[in-house]
Amino acid sequence: MHNKLYPTYLFISHVLHCPAAQHPPGAALQCTYIEIEQVRHTYAVVLSRPSWLWGAEMGANEHGVCIGNEAVWGREEVCDDEALLGMDLVRLGLERADTAEKALTVIVDLLEKYGQGGNCMESHMAFTYHNSFLIADRKEAWVLETSGKYWAAEKVEGGVRNISNQLSITTKIDRQHPELKEYAKSKGWWDGEKEFDFAATYSYVNTARMTTSRGRYCEGYKLLNKHKGSITSETMMEILRDKESGINMEGGFMTTGSMVSVLPQETNLPCIHFFTGTPDPARSVFKPFIFVPDVTQLLKTTSPTFGHDDPVKKQPRFQSKPDRRHELYKKHESAAVAMEAMKDKGKEMLQKIQMLEKSKINEMESILENGCLDTNQVVNLFSQCVEEELKIYSS
Repeated sequence: MHNKLYPTYLFISHVLHCPAAQHPPGAALQCTYIEIEQVRHTYAVVLSRPSWLWGAEMGANEHGVCIGNEAVWGREEVCDDEALLGMDLVRLGLERADTAEKALTVIVDLLEKYGQGGNCMESHMAFTYHNSFLIADRKEAWVLETSGKYWAAEKVEGGVRNISNQLSITTKIDRQHPELKEYAKSKGWWDGEKEFDFAATYSYVNTARMTTSRGRYCEGYKLLNKHKGSITSETMMEILRDKESGINMEGGFMTTGSMVSVLPQETNLPCIHFFTGTPDPARSVFKPFIFVPDVTQLLKTTSPTFGHDDPVKKQPRFQSKPDRRHELYKKHESAAVAMEAMKDKGKEMLQKIQMLEKSKINEMESILENGCLDTNQVVNLFSQCVEEELKIYSS
């Protein structure tokens, strides 16, 4: 599961599908700010991403690899120079890796080669950070946390695991940057004697109180732990909708998009990825997506593009801000206003979108139970659900 937070004025989150592709030798790839070398083959991906940049906050690929990222800060100064954004690294990991650990390797190799940095906000005001990643596939999961070019990774061995806006890897480090400890010693953050604790060393987190103190990381851990052993897709959706815990944020910083994935260990069963494509999951529909050939393009959750005239691509950047709202976002926005203005109609509308979501969850559970997938229907699965959601908002 994943919720992404940003200041409300920052971006429109949209959902898009990119098919697998072959690329010629020596091809270049333009990411948000910098150009890097392209690989010969990229996998099909479905992404939830800010409409102004190239990367993604979260997504999945055709092999059942899922990645989400969060902003983190620590002792190491954040680089303002334009490099790869953490969100670029999410997309690159998905496009280039068919397992979770391979995605981790892709990300850290690119981090070493190109670095991370640049404005993460569609604004002339700078908003920069380091990144943490939650990476999973059908068989395993990893947490990868970074501080500049340095990083530590933890393989999730069981139970529940979450990330939020703080470093959370402590002493269980399964992979690491080769100079991680030496750099910490050179900065005076670690004496080389006591047990190495990544979060305590590279940030100001009190790791002894990490799962008991008030905060989004702790609250997320508590909610997951409460349901450990009986977590379903609906459980995850309810956790992402929880406002009291701060998981679902409102106000200046708010939840702009949400994702829940079901990754069956049985390879004959499809992975199912639910996306909202709209802010505030408490009044949004989690819509299912399954990878099959010839998926109908997700036109009504894809934002308009502006080519070379895009203010992000011009220097100086961000001198203006075009309307990037996609059709679902616009209707969802209008419906939110109507819900507030007309309480009875708002309640009725909310019940209808909840019924729509429930019907789709039941449909997906039936597919997983019976192992029967009608690819002719699945090609339109997400797009059809968007159409049904739009009808509710227009009624």
